[in-house]
Amino acid sequence: MLGELALTWTGRLSAPVLEKLLDLPEPQFTQIQTRRDIPVRMPDGVKLATDHFRPPGQDPLPAVIFRTPYDKQGIISQLWATLLARQGFQVVVQDTRGQFGSEGKFDAFRQERADGLATAAWVREQPWCDGTLATAGPSYLGHTQWAVAPYIEPPLAAMCPAITTSNFTELFYPGGSFNLHNLLTWSAAVGSPEIPQAVRLLRANAHGKRVRRAMDHLPLADADNVAIGKPEPFWRTVTDHNDDDYWDEINHTAQLATLGTPVSMVTGWWDLLLVGQLRDYEELQKADCPRRITIGSWDHAKSIKTAIADSFSWLAAHLHGDASSTHRAPVRVYLQKAGQWLDFDHWPPKSSTPTPLYLQADHGLDWQAPQGDSAVDTFTYDPKDPTPAVGGPLLDARVSGQRDNASIESRSDVLVFTTAPLTKDLDLVGPVSASVYATTDSGQGDLFVRLCDVDRKGVSRNVTDGIVKLDGAAESPVQVTMHPTGYRFARGHRLRVQVSGGAFPNHTRNTGSGEPLATASRIVPIHFEIRHDEGHPSAVTLPVLHAS
Repeated sequence: MLGELALTWTGRLSAPVLEKLLDLPEPQFTQIQTRRDIPVRMPDGVKLATDHFRPPGQDPLPAVIFRTPYDKQGIISQLWATLLARQGFQVVVQDTRGQFGSEGKFDAFRQERADGLATAAWVREQPWCDGTLATAGPSYLGHTQWAVAPYIEPPLAAMCPAITTSNFTELFYPGGSFNLHNLLTWSAAVGSPEIPQAVRLLRANAHGKRVRRAMDHLPLADADNVAIGKPEPFWRTVTDHNDDDYWDEINHTAQLATLGTPVSMVTGWWDLLLVGQLRDYEELQKADCPRRITIGSWDHAKSIKTAIADSFSWLAAHLHGDASSTHRAPVRVYLQKAGQWLDFDHWPPKSSTPTPLYLQADHGLDWQAPQGDSAVDTFTYDPKDPTPAVGGPLLDARVSGQRDNASIESRSDVLVFTTAPLTKDLDLVGPVSASVYATTDSGQGDLFVRLCDVDRKGVSRNVTDGIVKLDGAAESPVQVTMHPTGYRFARGHRLRVQVSGGAFPNHTRNTGSGEPLATASRIVPIHFEIRHDEGHPSAVTLPVLHAS
């Protein structure tokens, strides 16, 4: 969908065509007023380049703020702002510090609270603003919203954070591991702002191959040089600060408990930020903050169309008093492989029951706990040939989502456990987790668990997964947070669980040496022992949806 929008916009099709494509309401205005590159001064004197869109007229109006590191002149920002202005909204779009038209040095994620609050104060001082503010935007633009919303006074009137989270640290280091594929892909993109977007699209394949080669490089801190030919500041920082408190200031989750701003979220089952976004929703739910969420079958990029349409109805309700399109259940999710949308009042759905599916001695899976003693499997994880992964919640849409896992499951360093064929459809909606008795000879290692759907032809496709860095504990089971899902396993299909020591390049290889993440280069094989007997009931816990 992102590519379709790009072609539409660059092809100079009319705004009415775009509004039809996005299924938006009829516009209130056919012409809009635009001021570009307004230099908004921050308290330290740095000026941030800012565009202002508004419908014609002189009366003060509410304002919707977008703050982006991806070029305010880019396709999506310009499209979103223009169409909102045609609906009667006033829109402010700003390049974040150090990016494109703005002065200063870009310090990813850590500068957005101060600059966002200063920008909001400037907007409120303008004669064209009536003091009412809202925010919108996806991904990093969602971070710029969470960096401001809990702290601004008076509060925002509404916010629309899509495919994002209030705590990006969870994305950086899931389970204590390192999110290699997504972080290097993003670092390589944000580290080359001087390359025009059209040129970047033309060079996408060659660029992608360089980035993928860089994922193989050790030490990790120097992978940016391999990918883009120069150091990239965020990459150097995120590889160097994986086990300290450097990122604590960008975690805004605790402040959600007192938030009263109405929040509308959009995400997808294959989005890399899904775990954090659903945790945000639960925090808002506990606080009884006005909220809603839509979860489709999308990955990161394909959520954009719905995010744009969603923001229109939410902003209309809370800035224009038009609640006609907001009368829906707070939680709306797409049940994959069933082709249907489901509505719930609560997340997780109260009709879902966490149900353990146990690893068995014969490499089977069963709803009954294992019987007998001494069921144990061993394998060796070799960092020289790290256990690969295919698909999953990745930023690069060309390799994300569901994939055939045959090449992975045939490896000697991957354990595979499979159920008998299902006698009826099995619907899952909610959080997924694993509890596995896993130890290694050195205490080093990562534990990766993946749930797959095996069809009637025997093709195994990934549904959800999770990883955790081992801490050396031997007596307790290792707890793995996996991505939530909404998925139907069809009658005749089988469920399969993979257990391994890694998922490269989705997550960085564990070198086994215990050396720091950024500088590790020494390779040490890791010998795993996985127990799954009566005294060690390893299981994956699934959110089984019951008919209401």
